[in-house]
Amino acid sequence: MPARPSASRRTVLKGAAMAPVAGLGLAACSAPGGDRPAAATPTEPVDVGADSEVPEGGAKLYRDHNVVVSRAADGRLKAYSTICTHAGCPIDRLRGTTLVCPCHGSEFDALTGKVVQAPATEPLTELAVETAHGRIVAGPAV
Repeated sequence: MPARPSASRRTVLKGAAMAPVAGLGLAACSAPGGDRPAAATPTEPVDVGADSEVPEGGAKLYRDHNVVVSRAADGRLKAYSTICTHAGCPIDRLRGTTLVCPCHGSEFDALTGKVVQAPATEPLTELAVETAHGRIVAGPAV
């Protein structure tokens, strides 16, 4: 059996230089926080906050529950999951009524759930929402 040639110094150094770069790609595609899994959309109704927290024509992001709640000009509430439909990252920024995903920059309209900037192509998942005793309760659509 013929002996395999050993790797040259250049090959070893080239491989060592590329390893950290490859790791950056993985980090960019993972959820913020490194090895922790992305948080999930509520699987049951949760009290997200006071009804008075959501202004007419505006929205409020509830990071702890991965929910955004918006209020139309006529007072109707809408709620959406804030788990990005592109790569499953929890969205952690609300700019006006635009949700901005930290992983790849997808943007969503908090009033409609629609994508306003790629790479996401699917709208956010709509959730059921209601008020009870001055509190907003959101959860999976029934």
